[in-house]
Amino acid sequence: MSAPEQPGPGGHDAIAVVDFGGQYAHLIATKVRRQRVLAEVRQPEDPTAAFRGYRGIIISGSPSLSSHGEDSAYNKEIFELPVPILGFCFGHQEIAKRYGGRVIHGGREWGPVDFRRSRPHPLFAGLAESERVWMSHFDSVVEVGPGFEELGTSRLGDGEVHRFAALGSDTLRRYGLQFHPEVDDTLHGDQMIANFVLGICGCRPSWTMARYLEEQLDAIRARAAGQSVFLLASGGVDSTVAALLLGRALGEERLHLLHIDNGLMRQGESQQVLALLRGLGLGRHLHFVDAGDEFLAALAGLVEPEQKRWAIGDTFVRVFQREAERMGLAGHLLGQGTIYPDTIETGGTRRADTIKTHHNRVPIIEEMIARGRVIEPLAELYKVEVRELGESLGIPREVVWRHPFPGPGLGVRALCADGAAPAPGELERLSAEAGAIARPRGLEALGLPVRSVGVKADLRSYERPVLLSGAAPFERLLEVAGEIYQRVAGVNRCALWLGGAPPRSARPLQATLTRERLELLREADAVVMQGLRRHGVHDQVWQCPTVLVPLELDGCGRELVVVRPVLSERAMTARPAELPAALLDELGERLLPLPGVSGLALDLTTKPPGTIEWE
Repeated sequence: MSAPEQPGPGGHDAIAVVDFGGQYAHLIATKVRRQRVLAEVRQPEDPTAAFRGYRGIIISGSPSLSSHGEDSAYNKEIFELPVPILGFCFGHQEIAKRYGGRVIHGGREWGPVDFRRSRPHPLFAGLAESERVWMSHFDSVVEVGPGFEELGTSRLGDGEVHRFAALGSDTLRRYGLQFHPEVDDTLHGDQMIANFVLGICGCRPSWTMARYLEEQLDAIRARAAGQSVFLLASGGVDSTVAALLLGRALGEERLHLLHIDNGLMRQGESQQVLALLRGLGLGRHLHFVDAGDEFLAALAGLVEPEQKRWAIGDTFVRVFQREAERMGLAGHLLGQGTIYPDTIETGGTRRADTIKTHHNRVPIIEEMIARGRVIEPLAELYKVEVRELGESLGIPREVVWRHPFPGPGLGVRALCADGAAPAPGELERLSAEAGAIARPRGLEALGLPVRSVGVKADLRSYERPVLLSGAAPFERLLEVAGEIYQRVAGVNRCALWLGGAPPRSARPLQATLTRERLELLREADAVVMQGLRRHGVHDQVWQCPTVLVPLELDGCGRELVVVRPVLSERAMTARPAELPAALLDELGERLLPLPGVSGLALDLTTKPPGTIEWE
């Protein structure tokens, strides 16, 4: 097969990423751009002509089941194009099927596994014979067609071998990887992508962030078309970068900023945000409103996480619209610092499953988007790109690299519940099955009668956590946790008990968002953040939510405090971060005496299957 007849857009060599609705389609494009190669996301139904000019194609994962023929009505003429094609997960399975292979519903794998290549191959150039990779799938390839070969297998912790973790045909230049090289938890996935893009496809690396910045400034000016923008400025990295980018493109006179104190902020957060924005030269039209009572009223009695997010998002917009009317700004465009994970986890692309609704993707916002009243200059970027963009705009590094904080704030870190007990025997089964995995490693396991949001095989899960207790090296704890949420049905999260004697029973309590719970969470959160700084690990940890879980343990207390330190770059995946033993001891000394606290735990869960936030 020959190379494409013309270069991609702008004269750059380019890769097309076919978005089948998996969480990672835009992350694939981001990783390709990290190789200084332009990547553009295309839909599977796009006409064949839309794919001409690209030097290669990558097919994303999907929440659909290839084994059941789901989502099979796409443009298969792309397989006839004379360029290399690489598929990840669902894409891997579709390539196998297209060329005579067989896919079954079975052999599921979640989280980190060991991948072993079958022979040296250009796709794995520069890599070891065995690599740690990231899996998230229900279907598996069990046979390949003529001209294809098995390029590698995967192994779980117990040594079980899964066939066809990688496959390919050098004659056809068609390749598939069951795992996700685009996520950071595939340790050398960037090299695999580079091997395909730069090696197999022969792309020239000429795409840069500076070029992207200039294009975005032009795009903002064209999109605003002489109108002014009213931006909801939380003070987080995303909204701050968006504000400075809009200001650079439109000028200070056409940018109004509104900071809303929703009563769900950290200690002293609003005062710090206002000072930050003024310090960045964005104070000319900076407005502030204290709406804490209004948000609490909207959240009163709500338990279900999605209802809480919708209530927070709707209230944000109501306050925004009221303030805009009061200040004579109702005709302005609404600016948001939305980044791509917010959209993809809300099911905002054509096929993506709703993992959780973000406050900037509730129905009112969607209606405004449909009417062309919203401008989101960061909507195609991930956190690491936003930070790079912020640095290029001159934002101080300590601001750009601060820990992310969710738009709904502490509202999604104080879990709510109706107090209903699980079905008879459910927790006993979870505890028994998890205990069978944990006990040989010297640990005990207790299923907890609450649920948290997670994601499995690109689908939203709302399942139970397991509380582990006992002493073991951190890596062993992660291995045990990984086996539990891979093998025990109904579990998507594991945490480690940090108190004294481990609890033998846990009772769910009825709880909603109240001022008292939020004050307790604010105090606990401040203790954790201060501890991270005091022990010198604040800048190493990407994010560290502190969570209140309404549980009575062994008849005592009413709030289990969970600390969730993670390592990540793009929020689409995350790994648990190990904290110093001295810090964990200090947290126990300061958090356990707080009124109503029933215990303290450390979250050990990767993403997937657990989202970074518990709600």
